[in-house]
Order: sequence, then C-alpha cells, then structure tokens
Amino acid sequence: MNRPALAGRRIVVTRPAGQTAHMAELIRAAGGEPVLFPALEIFDAGDLRPVIALIERLDTFNLAIFVSANAVRKALALVQARRAWPAALRVATIGAGSERELRRSGFAEVIAPSERFDSEALLDRPELKDVQGKRVVIFRGEGGRDLLGDTLSARGAAVEYAECYRRGRPQTDVATLLALAARHGLDAVTVTSSEGLANLYDMLDQPGRQWLEQTPLFAPHERIAASARALGVKTVVLTGPGDEGLVAGLAVFFATV
Repeated sequence: MNRPALAGRRIVVTRPAGQTAHMAELIRAAGGEPVLFPALEIFDAGDLRPVIALIERLDTFNLAIFVSANAVRKALALVQARRAWPAALRVATIGAGSERELRRSGFAEVIAPSERFDSEALLDRPELKDVQGKRVVIFRGEGGRDLLGDTLSARGAAVEYAECYRRGRPQTDVATLLALAARHGLDAVTVTSSEGLANLYDMLDQPGRQWLEQTPLFAPHERIAASARALGVKTVVLTGPGDEGLVAGLAVFFATV
C-alpha cells in the first residue's frame, strides 16, 4: 500500500482565518497535518460610502470584475443587503477560489482564466479584449494593483474601482508556531500573497526568521516566490495555481526528499 504523499508532514497554512478549510482538507487528504497560522486579516474598507454609492448604480455597468475571493465575499454582502444583482451585468474574476465563490453565489457564467490565475491571464481572455465604450467596475481591496484598470482603460473602457475591503496584519500569537519550529516540527510553509509573506516575516523574531529562511516555502505565483527569495528563503518552490497546485507541489517535493 502506497504511503500518502504528505504522511507525517506538518504544513504551515498562512491564509486568512476562515479561508483555510479547503487547503486544510487537501493537506489532510494527502496524509499531512495543516498548521493554521493566519498571516493576513481581511477587514471592511475604512470608508464604505463610495462602494455603497457605486452599488446603487450597478445597472450602468457592462462588466464587474472581482480580483479575489475576498472581493467576492465583501462586495456581494454589500450588494445583497441593498439590491438585486442586475441581470445583464456580467462577472469576471482571476482565481479558481474566487470563481468557486461566484458560482456558489449563483452566477452560472463567470469569465475567468483556465490556466494561469492572475490579472495578465484574465486580460488575455477574449471577452476583455474588445471593451471599447464598455463600463467596467473592479471590486478590490484598498491599494490593489492597477494593471487591470489601466489596461482596460487603454483598450477604451471606462473603469471604476470599488474598494470593499482592506488587508492587515493579524494579532496572532506566534509562540506556538515558534515552539514547533524550534523542535523541527514544521516541514513547509505555504504562502498565497506577498503581503501575507511580509506580515509573517514581520511577526517573527530573529530565530523565527532564521527558521523561515531554512524551511521550504511553497508559492503559487512567481511574484510571491520572488518576494520569498528576497527575504533570504533558501528553498522556494513555485507551484501550480490555487490550493490544488500548492498541495500538488508539496507532494512532488516531499516524494524526492
């Protein structure tokens, strides 16, 4: 009988609290033990009045883009508290997780990449090529990347941002994590955003940072992987996208060590 790919491995999951269930389930299914350590917290935007005012005129838009699963959850909660979603307003998103959230919320047709999951891949979709004269709203967090909006504007669209959440560093007790690290009880770290990685690094003391530098780190995007290398992490593994890609990358790595 084959041994599960992650048998005996403790894997740190740094996703925000409340967003770890799918990843934890995949790790357990592969025989591993998820160690939940949120390195990012999702809050409401500091001022919701602009996004609420925009929601009142959703009928004027042709396309709504959600940049993340957080954007889906926060924006749809605001919309559903105030009005029905306009029947003619199409939706698009970047990642597999946010696509699942939209479909779970009742959207049967979602424009999304099928392979790479980033802004560049969404912009390659044919539906976003010809947007001359279209009105586009982008639901995102405060201070998000401008690539989507800038590119769509250059293609002739009228773009507005709806900032419906903000990201922050959680007040997480690092003692348990550091105690496990000191006993060599942690085998890998998974990181799904550069900001979460920066928070994790800031939350650790010097021995903790040394542990992080020596522990294999798995990231689903090259931007995150590059951030990890810049912090001095010795082994950085670029995986496929999403939770499935991360766990598949973990399985391949630990099959050879």
